Amino acid sequence: MNECAGIKTAGDWRGVDLGARTVSYDERDAILYAIAVGATATELDLVFEERLRVLPTFALTLAQWAPDELGKRGGFDISTTLHGSQELRMFEPLPRHGELTLTASVGDVWDKGGAAVFEVKVQCRYFQATWSLFAPGSGNFGGDRGPSRPHVPTGAPEICGVLSTASNQAVLYRLTGDRHHIHIDPDSAALIGQPRPIMHGLCTLAASTVQLARLTGVHPADLVSLDARFTAAMHPGDTPRVDVWGKEGDLSFQLVNGDKVAISGGRARFDHCSMTPSRRP
Repeated sequence: MNECAGIKTAGDWRGVDLGARTVSYDERDAILYAIAVGATATELDLVFEERLRVLPTFALTLAQWAPDELGKRGGFDISTTLHGSQELRMFEPLPRHGELTLTASVGDVWDKGGAAVFEVKVQCRYFQATWSLFAPGSGNFGGDRGPSRPHVPTGAPEICGVLSTASNQAVLYRLTGDRHHIHIDPDSAALIGQPRPIMHGLCTLAASTVQLARLTGVHPADLVSLDARFTAAMHPGDTPRVDVWGKEGDLSFQLVNGDKVAISGGRARFDHCSMTPSRRP
């Protein structure tokens, strides 16, 4: 922990301001992102600048600097900390291009005994995103354990489909900003016990929401809220099963890869009436 700032335990990070950052992007960045998470050449409003609707999950690439900032400040050991879960709330659709000012802070810090869970919150006019980061060895500071795991639907899924990932998907997704070596270098992947480079969790999650939209007849750009837990690694080229419960755009889902659940407790809400596309750059 960073004792130079008067922080002695993980719990002392609660509420710490992580600063602000202005990020900019254009249509090319949004299109590259859409392709990296599985958009096809025929989905023109995701890949053609004349019709472009920016995927809401693109916001998570714009805000990735915030959890990285907490790691740089000494909040957790970046070599062992895991991305436990992700939340996203959209207030307005992302414009096709623009400059956004994002502010970030540490939210709650939960004490899981042998580990701490840090919440990193990022917000701007268009969205709020929350990372939950599982940090082994940082617990036992006398804090609250936090909420229990989200409810998992019972009974057979109402819809089942397949998410086909590409063998080069992690390589492509790295170009959107997250260039951690475990997603491309076999030696780095081996250090975390993986037989080969793994998919980015946020890439898998975004690709899942695009496929959810296809399976249920909604538009992926109409996503207004998203929650999910990461429970097992995925590898490029995997073809996990997508299990879906719910109707009318308010969906529960999980991603099952072989005999493991890769994403659990998924909730996604799509509502084309809830937001009006922004005309501002």
